[in-house]
Amino acid sequence: MHNVLGHRSFPLAVLVFVTCFCATTATAQELVPRSYWPAPKGTNLLVAGYQYSTGDVVTDPTLPLEGVDSSVNFLQLTYQRTLSILGRTSNVQVNLPYTWGTTEGLVEGEYRRRDISAFADARLLLSINLLGAPTMDARAFNELLANPRTIVGASILIQPPSGAYESDYLINAGLNRWSSKLALGTIWPMSPGWLFEANLGAWFFGDNDEFAGTTRQQDPIVSGEIHVVRIVRSGFWAALDLNYYVGGQTTVGGEVRDDRQQNSRIGVTLFFPIER
Repeated sequence: MHNVLGHRSFPLAVLVFVTCFCATTATAQELVPRSYWPAPKGTNLLVAGYQYSTGDVVTDPTLPLEGVDSSVNFLQLTYQRTLSILGRTSNVQVNLPYTWGTTEGLVEGEYRRRDISAFADARLLLSINLLGAPTMDARAFNELLANPRTIVGASILIQPPSGAYESDYLINAGLNRWSSKLALGTIWPMSPGWLFEANLGAWFFGDNDEFAGTTRQQDPIVSGEIHVVRIVRSGFWAALDLNYYVGGQTTVGGEVRDDRQQNSRIGVTLFFPIER
């Protein structure tokens, strides 16, 4: 079998999201297939992703807005490196997002408009494969491609308050708080060209002490995802994605809001390399 991925590669790729329902950049609504698929130790990956959303779209669905009409662009650049931790395949990932667009709506019956062009909150992700994917070189990775096996992984994501934020506005690129997500996922190969994935995670949020002159707190959000992945060829794949999430009720200035979230989302993801 030929070497489909070198021991130290640096591919440039484009990630395209085609969502079937209204999409937002809110954390609970994300659809992330192939989160725990391994790669050879030393592999570097640079990914550019773009998403355009229109309609009833805000960065945070718990904001007190009515009649929302948005046109939002979301561009992100992600760098990932595969390494070995305790003999297991692991990844360190850094994500830098930028967003621009317009949101219109009513705040307590008053029309408001917000134009944004700024960096959103950056992210740092550490994941490790607990079962089925020990640290691999290119040869061992090729053997895994030929004979896929069940994989179990875990991850922690940290999102610091690094994005642009102005306390006088409800709509901002950044959220002005620390956030983190703990997740556990599995990949089950139905055949060499088809994968079934299931992930379960929980988001935890710090307080925003500069929310319209008061403090805003938010309960955790629990989310689950399933993905059916079709591998077309090396580096080129597609996925059908579905998730469900619940929680996230907020407290503003000591007042508990009636804004608990409970929803689902379906989408399609396409991934194809520009060059090796």
